Amino acid sequence: MKQYINIIGGGLAGCEAAYQIAKRGIKVKLYEMKPKKYTPAHSNKNLAEIVCSNSFKSDLLTNACGLLKEELRRLDSLLIQVADETKIPAGQALAVDRELFSKKVTEKIKTIENIEIINKEVVSKYDKNLDNIEENILFENLINGAITIIASGPLTSDSLSIGIRKLTGEDNLHFYDAAAPIIEKDSINFDIAFYGDRYEQEKSKTETEIEWKKRISSNKSDYINLPMNKEEYENFVNELINAEVVNLHEFEKGDIFEGCMPIEIMAKRGIDTLRFGPLKPVGFDDPRTCKRPYAIVQLRQDNSKASLYNLVGFQTNLKYGEQKRVFSMIPGLENSDFIKYGVMHRNTFINSTKLLDSTFQLKKKQNVFLAGQITGVEGYVESIASGLVAGINTVNLLENKEKTIFPKETMIGALSSYISTNNDKFQPMNANFGILPELDGKKIKDKKLRYEELSKRALQILKIY
Repeated sequence: MKQYINIIGGGLAGCEAAYQIAKRGIKVKLYEMKPKKYTPAHSNKNLAEIVCSNSFKSDLLTNACGLLKEELRRLDSLLIQVADETKIPAGQALAVDRELFSKKVTEKIKTIENIEIINKEVVSKYDKNLDNIEENILFENLINGAITIIASGPLTSDSLSIGIRKLTGEDNLHFYDAAAPIIEKDSINFDIAFYGDRYEQEKSKTETEIEWKKRISSNKSDYINLPMNKEEYENFVNELINAEVVNLHEFEKGDIFEGCMPIEIMAKRGIDTLRFGPLKPVGFDDPRTCKRPYAIVQLRQDNSKASLYNLVGFQTNLKYGEQKRVFSMIPGLENSDFIKYGVMHRNTFINSTKLLDSTFQLKKKQNVFLAGQITGVEGYVESIASGLVAGINTVNLLENKEKTIFPKETMIGALSSYISTNNDKFQPMNANFGILPELDGKKIKDKKLRYEELSKRALQILKIY
């Protein structure tokens, strides 16, 4: 095996991986197609370009991303170090000067002796539309010749996508253009919400009210239901259709939303459209009134622990703040914690739960690792974390050492476990407390106190580890 490691992509994950490898004395060949070629979202010639928000989210340990950042600081993350060095005032959040951040990461990477930056595009030999193949780097040659990390991001080029599809299997590369919001179960108001499947939950003609309530009280459904009366429904629809939406990039427009209509667009088609669509109440009775509700919102279980639930049919292009405001109007969600907001944008990712282990290594081609948003981790800090884990473990592989698998009680370990644990409903995920194991022998109702205890446990275990 060659005594260097390839990295495809000079974004957040790729740069972090390069640093982790190089500081362990191993040479890195970092392939970045900029400035020769740019994706539709990129314009800066530097590495680690930030294209959306300049915020790395909260720095508080009562925030999941705050905990992940603190873990990364303790694990000597180069990119979190640079983020701290280029921070600008943003209250309790870590926000950066995006131009200075990318410039400083590039300068630091360039000064590391073991890292060679190669500004060429990596393409696939299976790309039939490829011209001047000799001017580029063949993906298939890279992955057959050395340990390689693919960190090409959510806007992976068409040619490289062809190669990744061939490598992972035709059905394992996804074009992710819509997802509903995800909330934490513990924040749902069960004085209103109830479990149950359509038709199975409603009272039958032969049941007494006592028999029916006894039966539904022991429901084991994967669905949680939120009933609405006429006034609640109409107020919700009115706010929904008047809420602010995100302005899309040109490359995200066109046919990208075919077959997944945003709920706010659907609502504009008429006041009753949602009641005959994703909010139809047929097959349910409200346990409070013993009658069919006017409309109903369903939440579907989103993880194996049943700690996270998504809003069924709520693909949306609303701004995040508007999602919090409008969706909190739904009875039962008035104090809900949104783990992940709904999105509608271009995002290429693999079926990580089937393909990767918790070190981001491909199970079937073990000299290949993936990192960054292409693995299904969402967010800047999460991408950096995946690059750190992949970088460390490529060195372990090269040196025939045991894998470094971070404990599931840490946020970095829980995130690595989440993307590699078999889940038929897998979709990209960011850091959140819902993926951590529960506290042993403790049931803390106060959310802030519970998060503090989870963070304290994570950092203690990381220190010992």
